[in-house]
Amino acid sequence: MAELHWGSCSITGNFRENNEDLCFIDPQGRFFLVADGMGGQAAGEKASAMAIEIVKNTLVQHLDSSSETAFDVHSSVNQAVSAANIEIMALGEIETDYRNMGTTLVFVLCLDDKAYVGGVGDSRCYILRGSSFRQITTDHSITQALIDAGTINPKEASTHRYRNVLYRYLGTKEGGTGVEPEEIELEENDRLLLCSDGVNDGLSDVEIVESLKGESDSAKAAEAVVNSALEGGSRDNITAVVVDIEKL
Repeated sequence: MAELHWGSCSITGNFRENNEDLCFIDPQGRFFLVADGMGGQAAGEKASAMAIEIVKNTLVQHLDSSSETAFDVHSSVNQAVSAANIEIMALGEIETDYRNMGTTLVFVLCLDDKAYVGGVGDSRCYILRGSSFRQITTDHSITQALIDAGTINPKEASTHRYRNVLYRYLGTKEGGTGVEPEEIELEENDRLLLCSDGVNDGLSDVEIVESLKGESDSAKAAEAVVNSALEGGSRDNITAVVVDIEKL
């Protein structure tokens, strides 16, 4: 069983009136969640809170009721995300104030010596392993689709007029289907970063790495990423969760 240490930081930032981001860390370190809500007035906050609460409760129920060998990651994640998506869509239909609300979600489940990583929307999970740094999740954004199609390159995507437009998130028909977590074999000294898009709105990958490598403590590293993104000009809420794999 991997020994984990973690820390988190979430701020409203300089350009928003309220914080629609939300994160949750299972007290036992079994899973980590970050959600970034969207919608008018308090709708984004409601959507992210619903996603975190429903996914958290579903995963805890499945983890607590299953033996470790019998726990089905894919089934549990899909049930949790689907349930959250249905509830968010339903409330949006019933309550005028919550119409068209939605939220992203990125998750990491750590079981034995493996991490299962996935998400919906453009909140991200990265892994820092020695000198290697990569984004594990794929953004469900128009610009990412254009990059995948070869229409634009990543540099053009950073200033593209559709850079913040998502084609899939919780609160849409496609939001709760087919979440396929990527399985990662963990190694000692790996560092995982879950974050809302407020982080990459203010920082390049190189700058994220600098912030992560500048602090050995997980909580301080999360704060460093958030503060650096703020200083880098992020115009969004900013949230970071850092998970360190200390021993296997």
